Amino acid sequence: MKKNIIIAIVIVLTGIGIYFLVRSLSNNKDGAQNQNVPTGNEQTGQTQIEVDKSKSVIGTSVGGREIIAYHYGEGSKELLFIGGIHGGYEWNTSLVAYETMNYLKENPTLIPANVKVTVIPVLNPDGLNKVVGTTTANFTKANVSSSQDIVVSGRFNGNNVDLNRNFDCDWQSNAKWQNKNVSGGSAAFSEPESQALKNYVEAHNPSAVVVWYSAAGGVFASSCHNGVLPETRTLTNTYAKASGYPAYETFDFYEITGDMVNWFAKNNIPAISVLLTTHEDVEWTKNQAGIKALLEYYTK
Repeated sequence: MKKNIIIAIVIVLTGIGIYFLVRSLSNNKDGAQNQNVPTGNEQTGQTQIEVDKSKSVIGTSVGGREIIAYHYGEGSKELLFIGGIHGGYEWNTSLVAYETMNYLKENPTLIPANVKVTVIPVLNPDGLNKVVGTTTANFTKANVSSSQDIVVSGRFNGNNVDLNRNFDCDWQSNAKWQNKNVSGGSAAFSEPESQALKNYVEAHNPSAVVVWYSAAGGVFASSCHNGVLPETRTLTNTYAKASGYPAYETFDFYEITGDMVNWFAKNNIPAISVLLTTHEDVEWTKNQAGIKALLEYYTK
């Protein structure tokens, strides 16, 4: 039985590693092809250099990995999607974000003229690397418990901080995750990843935010002792109805502090949490329907 579980974990994590490796190689290839193209918007001497407005680096992780935001459309209302705050522990949330990017790239007409969609697929690249960067050999030599420990450690950043306990809504250094003690950092926004997102949000003031987590299966509204914003309630119900996930006013499975989505609410930004049903499934049909419904909502 233990051997079968180990094999299953190896297959899942090897698959996700290959997925991101292929994407990385593809991106590097594209970058090499486009390097030094002398046409664009910025001029240096006699050469014009093209500025890639489709993505921006919003910061770097503890380990120096870039946190990248990808942009689609040029409207004044920004709809922000975030995945991978819990890195390798919830790697399927990053896959949903990448599926969203493919969907938007292949269907640009779905984006309303007044909307810009931004996707941050991996907010915690160090946490993702803890799992994706682990070789198959490491797992085959490990027992089930240590393999699971590696996956769980992927939830945290390079400082072993739970980034979803590092935001300024009821922040506490000694935080909880289910029945476990976790670090919320030395202060709210002590971590470079959460600080990078804070800076981006303050600079761009998104109209709405959708954050993917796993695993509970539902769409959750946000609040930080200020009630659920009417727009947040609308977003919750719109996404839930289209996707088939149940809608919830609050997340009350256990007490949380320093939550990112509730921090958005504290700043009067409509925001919802979409929790995938498991830690493995992307449930793309559900999420595609939810994303499409939100885009249609913003055409009104």
